[in-house]
Amino acid sequence: MNFVLRRVLLAAAAALPMTGGAPAQQFTMKISSPTINDVTHEWMKAFKGTVEERSKGRVKVELYPANQLGQIPATVEGVAMGTIELAIPAVGFFAGLEPRFMMLDTAGLFDSIEHGQKVMADPDIRARLATFGESKGVEPLLTILNSSLMIVSQKPIRSMADFKGMKIRTAGATALHNEPLKAFGASPVSLPLGEVLPALQNKAIDGATAIHSVFNAFKYYDVVKYATYSPGGFVIASGVVNRRWMKSLGPELEAIVREEARRHEHLFTTVGVPEAAKFRDAWVANGGENITLPPEEAKKYLDAVAAVVPTVSAKDPKLKEDYDAFVAAAKKYR
Repeated sequence: MNFVLRRVLLAAAAALPMTGGAPAQQFTMKISSPTINDVTHEWMKAFKGTVEERSKGRVKVELYPANQLGQIPATVEGVAMGTIELAIPAVGFFAGLEPRFMMLDTAGLFDSIEHGQKVMADPDIRARLATFGESKGVEPLLTILNSSLMIVSQKPIRSMADFKGMKIRTAGATALHNEPLKAFGASPVSLPLGEVLPALQNKAIDGATAIHSVFNAFKYYDVVKYATYSPGGFVIASGVVNRRWMKSLGPELEAIVREEARRHEHLFTTVGVPEAAKFRDAWVANGGENITLPPEEAKKYLDAVAAVVPTVSAKDPKLKEDYDAFVAAAKKYR
């Protein structure tokens, strides 16, 4: 073939639109959670199903519950670095990346899981949460109330005086968790969830905060028998995603991921609330005791939390602004 003619034909072929040659790019989304067989795991499974269906397989979602990708601090770091696309631990574990998360740990802010979910779904609150972690390259894709915050312990906690001398594991080293406990003579300890049960078995700690689904799933009742409701406290988890990865999806797939994350938030009330009752009863069935503090003792704790809030919020104007916004939204949905 004439050389010039061959060059013309090749150029013309290159200019033709591709009608089925190159496959669409596929993205993998790894999701890490410290828990398993609970409402968070149900959300993960529902999210995976509809994202993969709507994206026609262009987004492959891989689920890693029960710390399969490492303990919480490692998965938080993984999201920031982009080696894990999404992690869903308690918000306190993100405070090192973004201090604004700690305001969500304010006891007494929400009345119930249903009330808290209404606040989280408020358009202004969603827009505010979307700015969290911006400077660190992360973003909350969803923020939810998982269950009531409980304190399991070797000895019963029936008053604030019972905290004296106890070492208590808390969910993230945030002042709003730790300072109130210190006020009553306890020593807060920050531990990843996977290290808590061995620490209780070895009596390295006297108690730990988490939720009933965790205590039952990992058979904490074989080691401790007492579970005290933390006054006004809920475990709030955030599904934090890597911002760079989200943008790499392109507008269409990014919209699908965001929409499907929001679509399944209802599970935290429709499934999560009945599930919490089931786990609470299972704790008793396995020999445990659930303790609700008397009103006067609960008030002492909430007063100690209220005393910490001004100190925490004074460190950063944004924290004060966030706190006021959440208080206003909580009042709106009461």
